[in-house]
Amino acid sequence: MALSAATGRLLWDFNTVIEQGKGVQALGVGAGGAWEPPLVGSDGSVTFGIGNPYQSIAGAIDYPSRQLYTDSAVNLDAATGKLRWYYQAVPDDFEDHDLQAAPIAADVAGVPLIITGGKVGYVDTLNARTGALLWKTPVGEHNGHDDDSVLALSHRLTIKLPYTMLPGSLGGILSNTAVADGRVYVATLDVPIIATNLNTVDGNKGGGQEAGEVEALSLATGKVEWDTKVPSLPLGAATVSQDLLFTTLYTGELLALNRNTGAIVYRQQLPTSTNAPISVFGNTVLVPAGGPKTSSSGGGGSPQLVAYTVP
Repeated sequence: MALSAATGRLLWDFNTVIEQGKGVQALGVGAGGAWEPPLVGSDGSVTFGIGNPYQSIAGAIDYPSRQLYTDSAVNLDAATGKLRWYYQAVPDDFEDHDLQAAPIAADVAGVPLIITGGKVGYVDTLNARTGALLWKTPVGEHNGHDDDSVLALSHRLTIKLPYTMLPGSLGGILSNTAVADGRVYVATLDVPIIATNLNTVDGNKGGGQEAGEVEALSLATGKVEWDTKVPSLPLGAATVSQDLLFTTLYTGELLALNRNTGAIVYRQQLPTSTNAPISVFGNTVLVPAGGPKTSSSGGGGSPQLVAYTVP
């Protein structure tokens, strides 16, 4: 929705779900909202990244539907809320593969771009004027089921249980990305999720070790330029400052990587766990620390905001 900044009056609203399938209706829950900040464009548009429809495997197979505008980038006229274009990354989604990351504006050779991504584990770069896909690159681990929702939509999918989703319901790309100096930077989660029956939503069993990766892609081509493995979940998003890329690990560690090589050049153990983005200004880094891992064990430090000076 758009509100008057002066009065709070509703100016327009836009329904991000216009085609809720029977598989979603059967659960009585539904989803398909935007849950990261939108991109307000200089061309009078606003672009939102939209989440998944929330349905079971059986629902997607028995009642296939594109379920617009779930798992989509939706570009609207900022003045009226009218749809300009949309790009749907995953139709008939049953793996919780949101396209939720905040869209980013960029430019290559005079062509305006919008960079999107999400838990589906792809970076999708679109023409900002038309929504046409320019390139699409997988990031993080994938186990060969990326097209299963498309197959379900056309009645061509057969599921063999147990069914492993990788990327799973955590991603893929769970936190926001960054663009700087001709590169796209992403933090990805490698967390397999297993479904042992067709009526499950988002699986019902963990599938192994949790780890992650931090990657840099060419903005012009989508080619992966470097890929650094990390031993825990990089939930701190990707934040660029000068020649460094910052993120944090769920186990409570602040990392700085060389933006050109991906080498980890700075590590700082935090007083407790963290699952939030950070803020960088000058050579100061602000880190929110105190994620769910702290409270679940009853110890490890209180939730806090920590400031570091990077040498």
